[in-house]
Amino acid sequence: MKSLIAALLLVAAGASTAADTRNGTLVESHSPHPFDISDLVMMDRVSDPQLSADGRYAAFSVRSTDYLANKGVNALYVQNLGLAGEQSVRIVAKQVSSPRWSPDGHSLYYVAPAGDVAQLWRIDFPVGKRGLDLSAASVPVQVSHGPLDIDDYKLSPDGKKVLLSYAMFADCNDLACTKERLDGRAKDKSTGTLYNKLFVRHWDTWSDGRRNQLYIARFGVDGMLPIEPILLSKGIDGDIPSKPFGDDSEFAFSPDGNTVYFDVRIAGNDEPWSTNFDVFKVPADGSSVPQNLTAANKAWDAFPVPSPDGKTLYYLAMKTPGFEADRFGIMAMDLSTGTTREVDPSWDRSAGSMQVSADGKTLFVTADDEGQHPLFAVDAATGKVDKLVNDGSVSSYSVADKRILLARDDLKRPSDLYTASTNGGDLKQVTHFNEARLKNARMGDMQFFTFQGWNNETVQGYVVKPVNYKAGHKYPVAFIIHGGPQGAMNNDWSYRWNPQTYAGQGFAVVTINFHGSTGYGQAFTNAISGDWGGKPLEDIKRGWQAALDKYHFLDGDRACALGASYGGYMTYWIAGVWNKPWKCLVDHDGVFDARMMYYATDELWFEEHENGGPQFDVPERYEKFNPINHVKDWRVPMLVIHSGDDFRIPITQGLGAFTALQRQGVPSEFLTFPDENHWVLKPQNSVLWHETVNAWLKKWTAPDTASGRQ
Repeated sequence: MKSLIAALLLVAAGASTAADTRNGTLVESHSPHPFDISDLVMMDRVSDPQLSADGRYAAFSVRSTDYLANKGVNALYVQNLGLAGEQSVRIVAKQVSSPRWSPDGHSLYYVAPAGDVAQLWRIDFPVGKRGLDLSAASVPVQVSHGPLDIDDYKLSPDGKKVLLSYAMFADCNDLACTKERLDGRAKDKSTGTLYNKLFVRHWDTWSDGRRNQLYIARFGVDGMLPIEPILLSKGIDGDIPSKPFGDDSEFAFSPDGNTVYFDVRIAGNDEPWSTNFDVFKVPADGSSVPQNLTAANKAWDAFPVPSPDGKTLYYLAMKTPGFEADRFGIMAMDLSTGTTREVDPSWDRSAGSMQVSADGKTLFVTADDEGQHPLFAVDAATGKVDKLVNDGSVSSYSVADKRILLARDDLKRPSDLYTASTNGGDLKQVTHFNEARLKNARMGDMQFFTFQGWNNETVQGYVVKPVNYKAGHKYPVAFIIHGGPQGAMNNDWSYRWNPQTYAGQGFAVVTINFHGSTGYGQAFTNAISGDWGGKPLEDIKRGWQAALDKYHFLDGDRACALGASYGGYMTYWIAGVWNKPWKCLVDHDGVFDARMMYYATDELWFEEHENGGPQFDVPERYEKFNPINHVKDWRVPMLVIHSGDDFRIPITQGLGAFTALQRQGVPSEFLTFPDENHWVLKPQNSVLWHETVNAWLKKWTAPDTASGRQ
């Protein structure tokens, strides 16, 4: 199969592409064509929008794809938002991340390699008659020279100090100690590692004993940082920011820069089965140890955001210990008294990605909402919620002055940047990075629908028409089952499970946001816990029938079901208990044996909450909906995909399922990536994944093979 992706003809920036599977190349195409995996892989990925303090200038990252090198390349761009027709200017072309404006708006900081170490850099812009001259940026200046990678950082409000996160050994007193120990390990001929507690491995990385720790450093008169910063997280046995996906939203300065707030889960011996994050405060000079502000709540407290006047600390909090998908409510803490109140108790959505307006009166958050992921404004005093950006998905944003800069996408468009006013309205697109590719790549139209699901409650799904849709014709179906399970298939753009890749191959797409999905109220989300194979399956059955009844272009006799993670679990489950509708199945990183999943996964809090306790205490709950118990009824051809570095759902789950298929003579294939985690991320691996899946779907839905083995 590797021959499918052996070569690449480099494409000009902005050119659309089309896959040529005869010789394994990605060839340039300037004519209209159905959207395909080559279009998906080569799209520029716009992210991390940052506004200057006056709201006039945007900084952001753009990831392009170096297909031959099999990686993404992150560049730093800036744009003047005050001049009509102003184009984005690429400032740094090499691997960069985390652009952040200095408080005076004349400089940009970012992280980029210096040799083999990620360091902090600064670039300055001269001031001209029309403001900053973005085309005359200075030569980048390396401002940190420490021996370890900077993972995350945040500038103080006056720009004189910076918070820095480093991965450190707990018993080291300085960065040099950790560096020396890492160098010593690299020279050691032995490869064994002895552990005495969990985590042994997490997400896709084996633990080496280091913790993300929070430091502070002051810029010198020359703009440089000292080699050794000051440790702020003294005595904290935990990661700041959290692993594996934490970032600089987990720590913040007070407005006067004298106090630092951060969230952390104290590890101890129960880290893999605890979600008890707390918010701490510590003097910015490191003169005393951190103080826990939210010890009373044993659930998740995180993402501190101080008010502009410094009197209130806003943060997000859950109420149920051990439950990672509980509703995040917006909390306000009076810093003079320590009393707290929930700002939005009557809003039945889970807030995320919070920022505060300059006057402190409005909190901005994103949240899943009935198939969309909008941006909301929440009145800090009353909790009144207004929707600022309605449709599509707002993945990230930045607020300054009276302007919001946001990254927005939907099912037909990858992320571009838009501006909006802080009081709503005036949404304006300001970047057009994939305009040429989108112009030539034809996509399917999407329509939401609702039906009466489990307990006759309203459930939502959507259908995507195939690109070649003609009224009166019938089309094979890719039925996608989302993961999470507390997630949703929204009106958004994805680089992994994108419905348009199937629509471009001539398939209609159907997906259901079954009980357990987010964006429909917390009770709806909670309904899946303890009932993985119950209410969700009822919704999927009813949703499939509702789609067939409503959309007559769906060919119910040529349909395949696909899913990953929980969607993979459900694919294994329906293989044994509801396989009649399907001509083939595709299972990516799914749970095959619920019993062994408990003992092999990295994050135990998820398994224990979903099943009501550890497997050794409540074994019957793990067996109630265990796919392995129905293997004797498997008969539908199945493609199994599982990766070697997936520690969330380890590869033995996929191997076990493939063994079950092969032993019973069920037509089956097994695709594995030894260098991928729970997701398939490398460009050439992504192409191979999609080509393999598409070939499997076409094989079993072709008119002469649609009967399959039933």
